[in-house]
Amino acid sequence: MTNTSSPPKKRAANIRTDKLRTFEGHPFQVLDDEDMNSLTESIKTQGIISPLIVRPIENTDEYEVVSGHRRLHAAVKAGLTEVPALIYPLDRNEAMIAVVDSNLHRERILPSEKAFAYKMKMDAMKAQGKRTDLTLSQAATKSDTAAEIGKARNESRDQVFRYIRLTHLIPELLQKVDEGVIALSPAVELSYLSEEQQNILLDAMSLNDCTPSHAQSIRMKKAAQQGTLSSDSIYEIMSEEKANQAERISFKVQDLRGFFPKNYTQKQMTDTILKLLYDYNRKLERSRRNRDER
Repeated sequence: MTNTSSPPKKRAANIRTDKLRTFEGHPFQVLDDEDMNSLTESIKTQGIISPLIVRPIENTDEYEVVSGHRRLHAAVKAGLTEVPALIYPLDRNEAMIAVVDSNLHRERILPSEKAFAYKMKMDAMKAQGKRTDLTLSQAATKSDTAAEIGKARNESRDQVFRYIRLTHLIPELLQKVDEGVIALSPAVELSYLSEEQQNILLDAMSLNDCTPSHAQSIRMKKAAQQGTLSSDSIYEIMSEEKANQAERISFKVQDLRGFFPKNYTQKQMTDTILKLLYDYNRKLERSRRNRDER
């Protein structure tokens, strides 16, 4: 029996930059940094050596970029109005996998980028691999998919799932993971907290000028799952003194709210308190000097 299946046919073309769209849900950042400036200068002098990979957007004359978002951004900065591209008739799931695979080889990848990339690829692979029989459990399907994703990056299926858990963090906490302020292990545990609990945690972290340890994160996750993690318990946990933490005085934000306008941020409250203490200290110094002069 002849196998009639074949890879999707591609064609090369020069495409106007205003007809190109960023891939929806693209998990990788395109930054205007030093590397981007170097790429822009290179394109100005040599043009785009490696064509972009794009897919047609259904019922339009536009295209979605699958690979080459940085090259496209640099080309626009360099003043190009057309770029060379290879057009592939990929469906949405095929394109999602291609987007991830074409970017994961990069030297520097943020935890957030890897998290959303792994999730995107897993969602696409699961959609492609829908079964009409029940011989394979859903859990096994997920595990096998995660193992396949991890194999390409030399990571275990558990590690793939750990990164995907990061997609449940609020943006402010996820940024702290990218910045290295919060390590991966505690971040995974914190991802099980609700959005409201994570926002309270963020406030408590700022108030105490600290980050949760792995052990503290596990305690908060367990309490959240048991339905016992309250605002007070989060503040209490985050106010615990750690071995490497300097001695400090802390206040609960809700105890201070009544002394400030409702629209005051925590930083504004902190700055105001410090200024009041500074002014009070100067007043005391003046009083002492006046007494000494008598």
